[in-house]
This record gives sequence, structure tokens and C-alpha cells, in this order.
Amino acid sequence: MTPSTGSGPTRTSNRPQRGQGQWALGYREPLNPNERMKKDADGLTVRQRILDIYSKTGFDGIDPSDLRGRMRWMGLYTQRAQGIPGGKTAVLEPEELEDSYFMLRVRIDGGALTSDQLRTIAGISTEFGRDVADVTDRQNVQLHWIRIEDVPEIWRRLEAVGLSTTEACGDTPRVMLNCPLAGLLEEEVVDATDVLAKTVAKYVGSPEFSNLPRKWKTSMSGCADHCTNHEINDVSFVGVLDDYGQAGYDLWVGGGLSTNPKLAERIGVFVRPDQVTDVWAAVTSIFRDYGYRRQRNHARMKFLMADWGPEKFRQVLEDEYLHHELPDGPAPEPARHDQRDHVGVMKQKDGANALGFALRTGRISGTLLTRVADLADEHGRGRIRATAQQKLVVLDVPDERVEGLISALDHLDLQVRPSAFRRGTMACTGLEFCKLAIVETKQHAQELYGELEKRLPDFDESITINVNGCPNSCARFQTADIGFKGSMVRDDSGEMVEGFQVHLGGHLGIEAAFGRKFRGHKVTKAETADYCERVLRGYLDRRAPGETFASYVARAEEAWLL
Repeated sequence: MTPSTGSGPTRTSNRPQRGQGQWALGYREPLNPNERMKKDADGLTVRQRILDIYSKTGFDGIDPSDLRGRMRWMGLYTQRAQGIPGGKTAVLEPEELEDSYFMLRVRIDGGALTSDQLRTIAGISTEFGRDVADVTDRQNVQLHWIRIEDVPEIWRRLEAVGLSTTEACGDTPRVMLNCPLAGLLEEEVVDATDVLAKTVAKYVGSPEFSNLPRKWKTSMSGCADHCTNHEINDVSFVGVLDDYGQAGYDLWVGGGLSTNPKLAERIGVFVRPDQVTDVWAAVTSIFRDYGYRRQRNHARMKFLMADWGPEKFRQVLEDEYLHHELPDGPAPEPARHDQRDHVGVMKQKDGANALGFALRTGRISGTLLTRVADLADEHGRGRIRATAQQKLVVLDVPDERVEGLISALDHLDLQVRPSAFRRGTMACTGLEFCKLAIVETKQHAQELYGELEKRLPDFDESITINVNGCPNSCARFQTADIGFKGSMVRDDSGEMVEGFQVHLGGHLGIEAAFGRKFRGHKVTKAETADYCERVLRGYLDRRAPGETFASYVARAEEAWLL
């Protein structure tokens, strides 16, 4: 979609015109190396060079602008070279940090997988990726240790079962989130499966949106538990019922975390299901045309929304892009449950059951993924879903097979009935593979929840503990009950060691808020279990009846939380 050309673009920002590099205001000159790279060649063009050239020349033959830029449009990032400590992250140049292997992100829109698809991903992990796989908090699966020479064969296998890595990364429409139980639960407001599939089919991989100012995160869901976290996506369509009982969507825009977290805002319109794809394209076009391109750290939708506000955004959306008004609409109902992860046994409306289970902070192996695919065939109908909380769900399990599947999964240390700590702990990729990370996360998070299970075996409340390797918040530390942001910290001897800044009491939903932090308060990696135990015991001792941890933190004296 393009803006109306009747009267030319209207000045919409209070910032200096030339300073932000907005296309709609006539400024298309590249203003930073990333914009120059995209202008020189669309990111989507790298696919053919990978097939024809780089897979034959090997890593050393890759053009640097492709290697550290356009490769992302095909879901490929160079991974961190092994053995480089976190203290070197901000010191070394990219070529000094990177290994000759890639992280490959498999795009799984809506988290929907068949057993054949999961088995294919698993086989790639085992054969080409040293049997390592990560289920992410955006319903993707990430593989590691991938050689560029193997990418054409990996793509061939993925595409043969209907999967892709196209625009899994880069300044593009990333994977689109949907409830993993879409279409299955009685309490669902609306099933977003079809509108999401239509949008993906029409626009993912299209040059129309292959050059956005930055990443573009989408959610379309009618989940009664709000499991796709619409409050922190760039654009979200949230299931609602209008005054006549018609199911549709409430539009939210401008959420995001990283170093400048911001909650999305309601635009206040009701979007019918048949309008969703066009409205999504219009919102995305606004980001493409009016988004700030001068500085990378200022190029997300949340910054434009902060300047415009929802009223201005709605006016531009309707007048310049849709060319018609949208009716006012209701806000979503509050989430039915505090936990949004779909872990446990859930009754489907057809009488079968969905079984959601916790991995080890998203980390799994190709070997285990193969077993999950086999179990989904054996106990269900071969349908698996990934959640936005690093979990997996097996669908369509008859009542008489529920306990057998729970037992089989538990034998693999995949828990349908995990402890509060196992269930609530997430971790980003961390220092093991990520070039931005400062601390190791995956193994530490696993050790942390294991230690808390021993120390607080009777802990009886839901709790989220999110462990992040750097300030970029891939594991959403600002929205966790206990959020750890990786940094270098001085220990008691004065030595710089891996550690974390602590954020407490973050939560989404009603009165959503980011975590509370305290000036200068950090803990070393070795101290995290002691710290969590101390703070959680204080909560158990002082909580009011029915009081959540986040509510307790909001009223707590600072001394209770240090």
C-alpha cells in the first residue's frame, strides 16, 4: 500500500524533518550503513547468491555486506566464536566475534507444526547442527553450528514439508504469532488461524515489505489468555466481540522491549476478520514510509508511536492508507489466567486434550524433537505447537492416552506438570552462541531453577524468572517477576565477573508494568540463587492473601528486595 498522492504527505512528526530519514517526507538517502546496504541490494536477493556462490566458495567467499546484513533476510546469523568472554563483547569488531558457523532460524508462523515438519527440523539439527535446537519465545526453532555449504540442502528439506527461513530475521515482517491452541478451545474469542495464514502468504517474502526500518513483530490471536503478549509487539490484532456479538480484533501498535521498553497502545478501532490482512498491510506501510531510518537504535515503531500517539496514528491509517474509516471498538477482556504458557492438560472442544510441556529453558536436541514427533503420532494426530514462552504442546490426545503421554514425556525430562520454577524460567541464547551477549544464560537458568526447586520445594505461586544475556531483552526481562539482565559485575574481591542487573515485578495484562530496578543493584552469576531465595522467602512471609509477586513488589520496601 502507498500513501494517497492527492495532496502529498503531511508533516506528522515534531522532530526535525531531515533528521529522521522518513521516506514519506522525501528523504530516501541512506543515513547509516544498514540503510545503505539495503539500498544497494534488497535483502531477499541474497538467497540466490547463497545457492549459486557462497555454498560453493564456503564461508571465506561471502561478501561482508551479505554476511553481516542480508543473510538475516534468510534467517542466518553468524554465531559467536567459542571461548570469547562477555567482557570482550563491546570491545571486539564483528569479524573478531563471529565464528564461521551460523545460527539458522526456522520460521514457524503461529507455532503450528506437523510431526513430519518437526521430524524434518529435528533431522537437520542432528545431521547438520550438532544435535542442538532452541525453541524460542517467538514460536521459532533455532539451529546452531550450520555451515553455509549445507544451507541449500537444509532449505530443500524444509521447503519439502512447507517450512521456510525467509524473513525469519532482518528488517522484515518476522514470524507472526498466534495462540498455539487456536481453533481448539471453547473460551477462545476468535480463531485467527485463517487471517494469519492469509497475511503470511500474501506478504512474507514480498519486496513490498522487505525493506522496513527495523524488525517488525506481529501477533494475531483470539486467545482468552493473551498468550502472544500483544502488549509488546509492534502490531497486534487481539480478539474481541463488538456490541452486536460479532467477533473481530482490537488493534494495538507500538510495543517493544530492548533498551527502551514501551507498551503498545490501543488504536481504538474494530477490525473485522476480512479486513485484517489489509489493515496489517496499511500499518506496516506506515512503518515503512514514516518509520525513523537515521539511527538504528531509534528505528522501531515504538518511537514513531511515542511521537504521534494513537489518535494521530489512526488518522494517518484511515486517511492516507485505508481511505476509509474503521468503527470504534471495545478493549479486550482481561486474560482468564495469569499464566500465558498453555502448560498442562487442556481440554479441546472436540473432547480430546492438548498437553503443553516445559523444556529446559527452550533448549532441546534434534534427537528429542524426533521423539516428540513420534509421540505426537503415537498418542495424537501428529500435531505439535510451539508457544511464545519456549514451550511445546501436543494436540489431539484422547483421554485414555493422557497419562501415558505425560509419563513418556517425563521420561525425556519434558514436563507437563513442572515445578513453578521450571515452568516459569526462560532464557535467551546467551554467550554460548550470541555475539551481543555478555553472560551465559541457558545452562545457568537451568541450574537456577533446579536449585530453587531444592530450596523452595513447596513454593505455591506462579513465578516468571527471565534470564537475558544482554540489554536487548530477547528473553523479556522487563516483563518478568524476576528479570536478570546480563552485565559484567564486580565480585567481593573486586574482580569483574559475569552477573546481572535485577528487574523485579514486571508483568503484562491489567495495569501492565515493567520491572522495578534499583540504582547500582546487581548480583554476580554465583549469587542469583541466593538472591532469588531471599526475595521469594520475603514474599512468602509478607504477602497478603491472594497477592501476586508483582503486586507485592510494587508495594515492597526497597530493603526487602535487595
